[in-house]
Amino acid sequence: MMTLGERIHLLRRRLGWTQRELAAAIRINVNNLARIERSEIKDPGGQLVARLAKAMGTSADFLLGLTEESGIIEEDRDLCPVAEVLVSA
Repeated sequence: MMTLGERIHLLRRRLGWTQRELAAAIRINVNNLARIERSEIKDPGGQLVARLAKAMGTSADFLLGLTEESGIIEEDRDLCPVAEVLVSA
């Protein structure tokens, strides 16, 4: 079973985003995102998990390993909320 950090890393890479882009979108330091992806921070808190899920267009259930369905369709990956945040920034 993949960890929360592995799921975030996998989905972020699949969407073609850098750590810096995702960290900016969810308003955390890029170093903290890197630590979450490496599982050095095992419980980042519910609000942060919710922001990650929303930014990446997936569910908290997927990030937490409660479901295997990410909800991301390859054709729709450019339409995820974080893309809008990055364009408007």
